[in-house]
Amino acid sequence: MTKNGIIRSPLFYVGDKYKLIEEIRQKFPTDINRFIEPFVGGGSVFLNVPARTYLLNDIDTNVINLHKLLCKYVGKEELFFKNLYSVIEEYGLSCSYKEDVIPAEMKAKFVKTYFARYNKEAYTRLRDDFNNASKKDYIKLYLLLIYGFNHMLRFNSAGNFNLPVGNVDFNNNVVTALQDYFSAVAKKEIVWSSLDYKKFLAKANLNGDDFIYLDPPYLITFSEYNKLWNEQTENELLETLSELDQQGIKFAISNVTHYKGRVNRIFLNWAKNYHSHPIKSNYISFRDNAVKKFSEVLVTNY
Repeated sequence: MTKNGIIRSPLFYVGDKYKLIEEIRQKFPTDINRFIEPFVGGGSVFLNVPARTYLLNDIDTNVINLHKLLCKYVGKEELFFKNLYSVIEEYGLSCSYKEDVIPAEMKAKFVKTYFARYNKEAYTRLRDDFNNASKKDYIKLYLLLIYGFNHMLRFNSAGNFNLPVGNVDFNNNVVTALQDYFSAVAKKEIVWSSLDYKKFLAKANLNGDDFIYLDPPYLITFSEYNKLWNEQTENELLETLSELDQQGIKFAISNVTHYKGRVNRIFLNWAKNYHSHPIKSNYISFRDNAVKKFSEVLVTNY
C-alpha cells in the first residue's frame, strides 16, 4: 500500500487504474450500496472503493479465475505463498524478495535485462508445462503473469499462453500487492462472474442504490485488450448506458478521447449529454510501452 493508502492489484493489469484511482474515486458517489464493475480487469478500482457489496465481472475467464484463486486463499495466506515459492524453486526462477541470485557478471553485462536473461529458460519451461497440462494450474498462470512481459495475459488462437519472459521477478512489490489484496477482499462481500457485459448487467437486477463503474476497451488505442473492440461495440455500450441513465442507474465510465492523432468522436458526441471530467492518464500499450500524451476522461450521469 502506498503512503496515500491506495492498494495496487497484484495482477498488475495493463490499463490498470492504480495511478488514477485517487483522482477517479473523488468523482464517485460518497455512499455506494452495491459497486458494480462489468470490466473489472486487475481490480485496482474495486479494491479502493468502499461499498456494502461488490458485483464484479470480466469476460476474460482467466482474469476472473485468478481473482477467485486469490480470494480462495484469504485467511490461508501462508499456504498461498508456500505454494508459490514451491513452483518458483521447482523451476529455478529468481525471487529477489527472498534472495538476490543473479550473478554479478550477468548484471554487469546485461544492465537493463538481466532478470529476463536469467529467467528465460525457466520461464519457458513453466509456460510449456502450463500449456501442456490437461487442467489449468492458476498458481502457474499467476507466476507467468508476474514473470511475463509487461505483466500481461495473452493467449494464441490455440488457447496457449504465449507471452515472452519479462525483465521482472517476484519482488517486494508483488508481495506487498498480494498482502494488501488479501487484507482488502477479506473485508468485502464479492460476487464474481465472467460474462459478456450486457448479459452481466441484464442479470444484475439493477436498482437506484447501485453504482456502476466501467473501464471498457478503448476504441482508439492499440492494446491487446482493445483489439476486438470496434465502432459497433462502442455504440452498443453507449446505448446500454443511455438506457441505464433513463432507468435512474448511476454510472461512471472511463475512456480515451484523443490518442496519437485519433479522436473518438462517437464517445465525445455521446458524452455531451453527461458530465465529463478530464483525467491525468498513464496509458501503456503492449506494442509501445512509452507513456503517451493523450486525453482520458471520466464521464458521469450524476
